[in-house]
Amino acid sequence: MNDILYCCTMTDRSELPDVTPELLSAFWNDISSWKDEETKVTRHTLYFQDEAACREAMKQLEEKAEEFASYGCILEDFTYATLKREDWAEVWKLHFKPIVISDRLAFAPSWEKFETKPGQLLITLDPGMSFGTGQHATTKFCLGSLDKFILQLKAEGKDQISMLDAGSGSGILAIAAERLGCTRVDAFDIDPDTIPVAYENAEKNGIDEDAIVFQAASLTDYNSTVTYDIVAANILSSALMAGRDKLLSFCHKGTYLVLAGILDAEYETVKGVFEASGRCRELFSSQEKEWRGGAFEII
Repeated sequence: MNDILYCCTMTDRSELPDVTPELLSAFWNDISSWKDEETKVTRHTLYFQDEAACREAMKQLEEKAEEFASYGCILEDFTYATLKREDWAEVWKLHFKPIVISDRLAFAPSWEKFETKPGQLLITLDPGMSFGTGQHATTKFCLGSLDKFILQLKAEGKDQISMLDAGSGSGILAIAAERLGCTRVDAFDIDPDTIPVAYENAEKNGIDEDAIVFQAASLTDYNSTVTYDIVAANILSSALMAGRDKLLSFCHKGTYLVLAGILDAEYETVKGVFEASGRCRELFSSQEKEWRGGAFEII
C-alpha cells in the first residue's frame, strides 16, 4: 500500500463554514476540517490515494468556485501537498473524543478510554476517511432519533424492527441500529469507497458481515422491495427534496422518517415539500449551530 496521501487544501471564507464539509462530501468522500481559533480561519483538506486524482479535484474546485459561491461556500487559496499516512492518523486523533448520544448510546474512538453507564451501549468508530463519526450535528440528530424510535417500537412490543440508512457513509447509523436491536438493516451510499469502510467499522463492533447490507447506489438508483420501520436520510437538502417520492416508497404507515443534512434556513422548505405529499406528519425537529434535522411519522 502507498504510504503517501495526496492532499488538496483550501481556505473557507464562507459566512457559515460548517456548510462546506457537507457540500464537499457530496463530491469527495475523504475530507477533514479545522479552524484556527486565533485567526478564525477555517481550512478544509481533501485526501486522495493518487496524485492525479488530487490534482483533478483541485482543478474541478477552481472551476466550480463560482457555483459553490452561489450555495454560500466561498473557497480560496487551493494548495497541493503530500502527507504520510501515519502523520494523518495522528492528526485525526486530536479532534475525535467520545460522544454521548443518550443514556443508552455512546461513541468513542479505540484509543480513548471511556467508561459507560450501566446499560449504555458503546460503539467503537475510529475516524476514517468517510463521512459520519457522530461529531457532526446532522449525524448526532439522526443517532438520537434512532435511539428514541427503536426504544419506542420495542416498548410497543415490536420485536422485528427494520431500518434503512440512506447516505450511509462510515456506516455509523446502520451500526447503531443493529446494535440497538434492529433485526434488518439495509444501507446505501453514492460513494463506492465508503462500502468497505462501513463493513470494517461493523466488524470492529462485533457485527457479522451479513447482518447489515451496504450497497453503493444513489437514492435514485437504490431499489428495495421492503418498507421499513425507520428510514434515516442524512443527505443534502436538494437531494432530499428531489428524492422525496423515492424515500417515501421505502415507508409504510407508521414508519419513522428522519431527515438531516438540512440548513436551518432551508428546513421549512424541506418540511413543506414532504408534508405536501400528504403522508408526513412532523413529530419534532432540533437545531444545532446552523443545522436542523426533522423527524416525521408516515400517516
